[in-house]
Amino acid sequence: MKEITIVSGKGGTGKTTVTSALATLGEQLVLCDSDVDAADLHLILQPNVLESHVFEGAWVASLDPDVCTDCGLCSEYCRFDAISVNGAGRLRIDPFKCEGCRLCERICPAEAIHSEKSTNNSWYVSETRAGIMIHARMGPGEENSGKLVSQVRTRAREIAKDQGAKILLTDGPPGTGCAAISSITGTDAVLLVIESSMSSLHDAERMVELVRKFQIPVYAVMNKYDIHPGVSSEIEAFLERSSIPLLGRIPFDETVVSAMVAGKSLPEFAPGSHLTGIFKAIWDQLADF
Repeated sequence: MKEITIVSGKGGTGKTTVTSALATLGEQLVLCDSDVDAADLHLILQPNVLESHVFEGAWVASLDPDVCTDCGLCSEYCRFDAISVNGAGRLRIDPFKCEGCRLCERICPAEAIHSEKSTNNSWYVSETRAGIMIHARMGPGEENSGKLVSQVRTRAREIAKDQGAKILLTDGPPGTGCAAISSITGTDAVLLVIESSMSSLHDAERMVELVRKFQIPVYAVMNKYDIHPGVSSEIEAFLERSSIPLLGRIPFDETVVSAMVAGKSLPEFAPGSHLTGIFKAIWDQLADF
């Protein structure tokens, strides 16, 4: 089994569009959406949830006002300014500022503060028309996305091996943060999606630097390459200098938007189109790396 992770240096490059297109072209696939902070592959593949699991996130402190003596010790030592006095003159904990260090819980003389792990995150095993998909949802402001990505990928690998899948196709998160690192660690190949813009080129350079630290093979596709030919030339020059194979150039086309509105991948929406031919060529090269 090969594990291929699709990434981008920045958001909005068309990563999920590429992932959904390749997912509906391939066979014997298991899919994984590790963009847990802003998952959207499910919008196209419309999964039927088979399993639902709660993922415990960061520690969050809560204060019992009936036990609290308002001594102010916790507020004095909190380095995140998460504990303050409310309008009624009582101490309160702001859950959005709390970093879950649990210092306040340890030093409270009245034992009025207790911490619990957030349960505002979930991950799922679902059935889609392209195969089994493992995906997740994080609540607003939640932390530990890297750990959730690791959980999702671990389960995806288990299912892929059980099913004898040839390829585990992962839609990774944008950027080079913790979630991105968790998404590419241990993968067999990375497909980098770059759009024709200077910001995308800049962030792609950072992504390549990150992936190379893990000694993972990198391939690239250029999306909307015709919106700025000058920048596209710079991108191709960068890929050539970096010895990164360019598997395909995808032009800007409103058909892609129409497909998304219809809740379909591009090959499903326009099976005989020139764009579908481009995606098929990309998939044939990627599947045989």
